[in-house]
Amino acid sequence: MVTPDFWRGRRVLVTGGAGFLGSNLCHALAGFGARVTALDAMMPDGGASARNLEGAGVMLVRGDIRDTELHSLCEGVDVLFNMAAQTSHMGGQKDPVADIAINAVAQVRLIGVMREVAPKAAVVHASTRQFYGRPRALPVDELHPVNPPDANGVSKWAGEQYWLLEQRVHHRPVVSLRLTNCYGPRLRIRDARQTFLGIWIRRVLENEPFEVWGGAQLRDLTYVEDVTDAFLVSAEKAAEPGLSGQVFNLGGSPPTSLIDLANRLIAANNGTGSFELREFPADRAPIDIGSYAADDTAFRNASGWAPKVDLDEGLRRSLAWYRPRLSDYL
Repeated sequence: MVTPDFWRGRRVLVTGGAGFLGSNLCHALAGFGARVTALDAMMPDGGASARNLEGAGVMLVRGDIRDTELHSLCEGVDVLFNMAAQTSHMGGQKDPVADIAINAVAQVRLIGVMREVAPKAAVVHASTRQFYGRPRALPVDELHPVNPPDANGVSKWAGEQYWLLEQRVHHRPVVSLRLTNCYGPRLRIRDARQTFLGIWIRRVLENEPFEVWGGAQLRDLTYVEDVTDAFLVSAEKAAEPGLSGQVFNLGGSPPTSLIDLANRLIAANNGTGSFELREFPADRAPIDIGSYAADDTAFRNASGWAPKVDLDEGLRRSLAWYRPRLSDYL
């Protein structure tokens, strides 16, 4: 369980703080009385938007972790939530040099600055299930072999490992959460750059058909409020032996097929909407991992966390949040 009093007055830096996950985290932290700085490059192809932070009461600094002056931002922070990343799988394939510059090289730069000016700060790093590749069996636990299917998976794996090395060598409290399909308010919905569910939500609200590729693949989804709670709990307990230096899968609702998910999204929209079943595009098929479901038993046992919002409720909440704001997110 999250401890709101823990956060009162604490200095917190959230990289990628204007993005989907980062902004939701900023809203929660500010609500608990933390002093929050959000750092974000505001890259047009990402999910960041200044409107994501409206009403949060946090300081937004526009800057890229590759070249921004970081010392003044990191100095004296108590907790770093490291959400800044290039997450586009196709983007990584097209430009792997830029991909690794953000997800690995810039991480080493950030680590070096934090070591200088905030050596005791706890760090929670946003990682991904992508570098497991095509699962050998479901559900996937943390002992599953790493076999990245694309350049983005390689770079994210490298970035995570640099942070874990910081814990092993310099004993900084570090926890890495390997996320699956996260969804909810402030998700990028104008296209499918952040996740397929984003464009599905847009099409349903516009009463236009959306595409389902393949359809039989299984996915487990995590509502953003549950993701936020997982990050907060991880930071609160980052120094504990059961969490410090560990990587954890983060799951959510039981896995569902994409076809079933499409039907449940339509049901959540009061039965309005339609979809077209398509073959997987030729450029996407080689990096598709097939079905995936996380085994997050280790994290639940170590932290006491458990998701609270089931899939159908999460879909209803998401659609309700976007309806009056749709034009702001297109």
